[in-house]
Amino acid sequence: MGTRRKKIVFATNNAHKLEEVQAMLGEYYQVLSLQDLGENTDIPETGTTLEENAMIKADYLWKKYRQNCFADDTGLEVEALNNAPGVYSARYAGEQKSSADNVKKLLNELQGKDNRNARFRTVIALIQDGKRYQFEGIVNGVITEIPAGESGFGYDPVFQPDGYQETFAELGLDIKNKISHRAKAVEQLALFLRRK
Repeated sequence: MGTRRKKIVFATNNAHKLEEVQAMLGEYYQVLSLQDLGENTDIPETGTTLEENAMIKADYLWKKYRQNCFADDTGLEVEALNNAPGVYSARYAGEQKSSADNVKKLLNELQGKDNRNARFRTVIALIQDGKRYQFEGIVNGVITEIPAGESGFGYDPVFQPDGYQETFAELGLDIKNKISHRAKAVEQLALFLRRK
């Protein structure tokens, strides 16, 4: 008889993120999305740091549902742009813009710059039984000159992680899940949760 998986809520309706996290936590936890709770509110991200935004989202869920939950915020930090877009990565080209618009703006900003060093950083805020915890994952790399690859989302087509010749979008989900910023943060979260 298998052990019954505990439930934990992930403050997202992003199918890509949910898939990544479920793949890493699925053996131990049933990961529920906002949609599974019937939560359609777009939780405002009013923080000025990744840490603040992640905690705002987790706090919202904990106060409303009193269920163990976690939220993440991820930013692409580009050295030559003073770590922009950072906390504004998802809306870099403006509120109503797409990932393609964000990538286009980023490549325009980097035109003529030799330093293309960048890193993806994910911060996860966990609230378990009312206690707050944070985990961080970082992957370093460079921004490529042109987008490449069909897999992934966001800035994946222009981010080439250190040690690889391909972008995240070319590497595919299996490899990305093992080496990405979110994978590293979720790995810390998973290790922590398994000990509970």
